Amino acid sequence: MFNNFPLWPAGASTNAGDVDALFIFLLVVTGLVTIAIFFLIVAFAAKYRRRKGVQAEQIEGSMPLEITWSVIPLGVFMVIFAWGAVIYFHERTPPRGSTEVYVVGKQWMWKLQHEGGQREINELHIPVGRDVKLIMTSQDVIHSFYVPAFRIKQDVLPGRYSYAWFHATKAGTYHLFCAEYCGTQHSGMIGQVVVMEPAQYETWLGGGPASGTLAQNGEALFQQLGCNTCHRSDVQGRGPNLVGVFGKPVMLEDGRTVVADENYVRESILNPTAKVVSGFKPIMPTFQGIVSEEQLNQLVAYVKSLNKPAAGVAGTPNLNNAETQNQNPKVQ
Repeated sequence: MFNNFPLWPAGASTNAGDVDALFIFLLVVTGLVTIAIFFLIVAFAAKYRRRKGVQAEQIEGSMPLEITWSVIPLGVFMVIFAWGAVIYFHERTPPRGSTEVYVVGKQWMWKLQHEGGQREINELHIPVGRDVKLIMTSQDVIHSFYVPAFRIKQDVLPGRYSYAWFHATKAGTYHLFCAEYCGTQHSGMIGQVVVMEPAQYETWLGGGPASGTLAQNGEALFQQLGCNTCHRSDVQGRGPNLVGVFGKPVMLEDGRTVVADENYVRESILNPTAKVVSGFKPIMPTFQGIVSEEQLNQLVAYVKSLNKPAAGVAGTPNLNNAETQNQNPKVQ
């Protein structure tokens, strides 16, 4: 019903209704409080105005009144907090099996790549009715990926991955903005999300040029950089075996345990001595400045693919410590 309101952006995702409901609740509560305060001020100003023959009297406080106007607002605020927290955690927890799209923010454009290898700039094609997870990083400064119709906005940071997800419910074309001032041409860093019917989306996937999937390109890069000489699938490797490591807990040399997620793999490639895997030596060199953001995405996608049967090549898995003995099942 609110999608027809001229100042209300179209709602085209499963998250939109929840966000809109909370926003409407905030508007109603603050509006009622504002009206109540306004009329009380007017009433008190009229009733207690200065008049001849009337002297001001000292008024003692009322404990029941103090408790009432403290407890009721606290209850309202706690409802808002709990409601917002539920929406927040829902929006920050992508469903399993989501379609993944890698996003790189750059002054002043959005570069996107699908798992199948299809590349886009300032445009994202996705199917209606499917969960889509965005794995995002920045090539330079802080950006913010904002699609008003999906009610999602997520900062995109240099040096790490951040995540967002959505489930589009309506086919159509929707605005994509950068919502964080990122330089002189910030206002021009715009694009669009094209939501297509499943059949049209499959046709689009098959119609664009794609030189291999992300994982396949990552495997080729993995071998080109010589990572497979250390990250082997047998016990002879000087680096950890990367097969099946993604998403699993990894024991480090200092006794800590971390989960091998995208940020862990990324850090292991760029700063291999940061988290050295137990049982290995920190001998892997850094690839900072050697691989681009797009190549990092490919390497991450390849390591993730090693969790799947038939993925990878014998003697190639494990980006950690690849190349020079390092101790990190992270992309070291």
